[in-house]
Amino acid sequence: MQVFLKANLAFISVPKTGSTAYEIAMRPHADIVFTKRLKHMTAGKFQNKFRPFLEDSFGRNPELMAVMRNPIDQIRSWYKYRSPARLDREDRNSTGDLSFDEFVLEVISDDPAPCAGIGAQFGFLTVKGETPVDHLFAYEHQPLIRGFIEERLGATLNLKDKNVSPDIPAPISPKVEARLRKARAKEFALYEAILDAGGVLRKIS
Repeated sequence: MQVFLKANLAFISVPKTGSTAYEIAMRPHADIVFTKRLKHMTAGKFQNKFRPFLEDSFGRNPELMAVMRNPIDQIRSWYKYRSPARLDREDRNSTGDLSFDEFVLEVISDDPAPCAGIGAQFGFLTVKGETPVDHLFAYEHQPLIRGFIEERLGATLNLKDKNVSPDIPAPISPKVEARLRKARAKEFALYEAILDAGGVLRKIS
């Protein structure tokens, strides 16, 4: 998570949405940078804990931006990132011999295996079912994201790929996809709302 006081902007880092590449490119312009455990601060924690601090300490109430990815692709990125192509099979977070279908079913189960405990974008981006994010972009609209950031910061970004997942097959069957869409209907609906808005969903004041 990064905060840019002059631009009155805060960027929250949603896992597996290309956020690391943006944060590295934006770091020279940031006034506040969170790393490690606080790198992936949720929208709820920002709204309830950190926004009041910014108001009290700096007199700032920054606009919040984030990127959301197609839910299937975001889960698929986690699967590849935790596959034996990158992690040792003995690692508790490794997907081991799980197929992508099996991994998805673990993700949406009531008690997911350690490798599938990845949370959900909807929970990350919302507070009581509503999102406090002022500018919520679809991952697939990269020129829109980059253009917005460069305009706000008044700088050109030098983006480089970071934390890229291994290129391994990860097909999903229609049956499992249907179960995923049912289990995470709100997440798919939020993502579709971003696409319907042209790639960025703006918060109406």
